[in-house]
Amino acid sequence: MMNAIIKPVFRRESMRIAGKLVQTEDQIEVLNPYDNSVVGTVPAARAEHVREAFVKANAFKPKLTRYERQTILQRTAELLRDRQQDFARLITAESGLCWKDSLYEATRAFDVWSFAAQLTIKDDGEIYSCDISPNGKSRKIYTTRLPLLGVISAITPFNHPLNMVSHKIAPAIATNNRVVLKPTELTPLTALALADVLYEAGLPPEMLSVVTGNPSTMGDAMITDPNADLVTFTGSVRVGKHIAATAGYKRIVLELGGNDPLIVMEDADLEKAAELAVTGATKNSGQRCTAVKRILVVDSVADAFSKLVVEKAQKLKCGNPADPDTDVGTVINERSAELFERRVEDAQRFGAEVLHTAPRRGALYAPTVVDHVPYDCELVREETFGPVIPIVRCPDNIAEVIRISNSTAYGLSSGVCTNRVDYVSRFVSELEVGTVNIWEVPGYRIEMSPFGGIKDSGLGYKEGVHEAMKSFTNVRTWSLPWAS
Repeated sequence: MMNAIIKPVFRRESMRIAGKLVQTEDQIEVLNPYDNSVVGTVPAARAEHVREAFVKANAFKPKLTRYERQTILQRTAELLRDRQQDFARLITAESGLCWKDSLYEATRAFDVWSFAAQLTIKDDGEIYSCDISPNGKSRKIYTTRLPLLGVISAITPFNHPLNMVSHKIAPAIATNNRVVLKPTELTPLTALALADVLYEAGLPPEMLSVVTGNPSTMGDAMITDPNADLVTFTGSVRVGKHIAATAGYKRIVLELGGNDPLIVMEDADLEKAAELAVTGATKNSGQRCTAVKRILVVDSVADAFSKLVVEKAQKLKCGNPADPDTDVGTVINERSAELFERRVEDAQRFGAEVLHTAPRRGALYAPTVVDHVPYDCELVREETFGPVIPIVRCPDNIAEVIRISNSTAYGLSSGVCTNRVDYVSRFVSELEVGTVNIWEVPGYRIEMSPFGGIKDSGLGYKEGVHEAMKSFTNVRTWSLPWAS
């Protein structure tokens, strides 16, 4: 297996503007978080590059049939499957995610493209009979979905360099839309490689442009371009609220942060709950908006549960992301690891106890079990985007558990460990989140199912292939006479 893991060749990349390779004098270095080696460079786009991409996209009017779109999407899925290890190497090199997580991401992306292909051939138009009231007529009203008039502006984060990009581009292609994509400057190489796969699969190049850089060179061009009809963004609350305030009269789809609880009640199977807690907090180095960020466990079982969590955390290997035996790679950079370290130290000053950790080495931050964490300290009040496993002890009272769970500004997802139907009913009704998973981690979903949050986690629009396809279309109704 180790022989298969070869460090990718240095990539001096270009932007893809309607398929054309575009370079700039100013370059951005892409660093491997594990050793800070430079794994590639990308151009630092200026506002005029973004403008060019939108103008070219807007001038092109896609006329792909459903069959043609399905063929392109399915071919993309198959190419990703065939090149799974190539993409995994690239993801590990630029993000520091361990080999296991990178391979898993590549398989998830296959699902996204395959599901989009399958949904493309489904016409979800509706029919309404009009003779259903005294005011009606002998007519029928039909609905059909059409692509947006303008271009989709897609901005993606570092934590899922392939899958997050796929979740924006695949539904756009499925609905005959054009996209200008800006991946984060931290992990842009995977997105550029995906664009090449799409062109190879037959996508008209005008339907997808990829620009690289950051606001310091391109400003707000991705948000304010007059040809952008919709802005879809996944990332921080701060940037999301800036987009909401700046975009103007555009449709915006924001998938922002999460502070997701795993709730463990007194009747729970503690062995199973501890496994969910550790896996959910450390997979993808804890860098998932739906990772377990807080473990709310009732007092009566907290001691026994805490011991099991430590036992499982101790079995995880944290180290070189390119080693196939590694379970937890790096976080995205040393600055982030230092923040997590500081937040744990802050929690300790308020009475928290570190039960398991290891010294930080640059961006390598080991799984860290912290018990007796006050529910309102920074470690669990804010989104801690790394492999910290914080245990918050709660009274044996479901109302208090729900109050503590709802006490943060976020409302993305949750996991619940209980077998009591009355508890399940209350959690589903009263947790202020977009998702409640019973006996699963907060992040559980399939790539087709609706996904999204409320409060500071988003505006309520859902991602997932099916819902994104709806978001990326306009509904047109039309009617004609119809004898009853």
